[in-house]
Amino acid sequence: MSKAFVPSRRSILFGTAAIAGAAALASRHDSAEARELAGLPSSGGPWAIELFTSQGCSSCPPADVHLGKLARRADIVALSFHVDYWDYIGWKDLFASREMTERQRGYARVLKQRYVYTPEMVVDGIGHDPGVESGTIDTLLATAQRRSPRRATPDLARAADGTLAIKLAAFQLDGGPADVTLAVYDRRHATAVRSGENTGRTLENFNIVRRFEVVGRWDGSSANWIVPADRFQPGQGMAVLVQQADQGPMIGCNKLEPTETG
Repeated sequence: MSKAFVPSRRSILFGTAAIAGAAALASRHDSAEARELAGLPSSGGPWAIELFTSQGCSSCPPADVHLGKLARRADIVALSFHVDYWDYIGWKDLFASREMTERQRGYARVLKQRYVYTPEMVVDGIGHDPGVESGTIDTLLATAQRRSPRRATPDLARAADGTLAIKLAAFQLDGGPADVTLAVYDRRHATAVRSGENTGRTLENFNIVRRFEVVGRWDGSSANWIVPADRFQPGQGMAVLVQQADQGPMIGCNKLEPTETG
């Protein structure tokens, strides 16, 4: 099944990337489709960690630093979603949006939380923790790995014309259809905060999602999508999440990143 990419009404686009880098990356493993044809299991990982954070929250910087460390791991797709509900207390987060807040609220419903909070790391769509320290996150990752050892890991490739090709091999979906979602992110920003709870601090944020949209709903059959080049800015990373529909557990994910310099 081959599909052209059509942006959904949930897509969002913010400003240009601030970090430039090289554009070429190689795939980390053989293609998932080749593994399936050979009768081999799909790749074990990566696993997704989504941090909901705010520059207006004094408790968030340690979790931001932790996410930066996780982002360096090849087996982790680490994404930072900046929420907007702390903007009123003195500092408007430069990267926050209502769409990011709504994604967090979606997890609160699915994971049966009484409220949303920051910082919050959601691990592979199955559990959450502030993410300030590694212990609970490591435990959640181990749980995710036990629950989902066989993954629908998308193959990602950037063509010479800048388009992104997403390919998924046939996969047995036990929990119904899955959403295939694209996250485009800036690798790193440093922000001097001039008011609010973090006044006087320079905050470092990593893998900051600037564009987030559903590419399509997947039925588990072999499929591919082409995302136009104008969806990306130089130096940005791209991640694709394959997740049970309506923010259920992750089924697979992958990332494609330029080489970070400096």
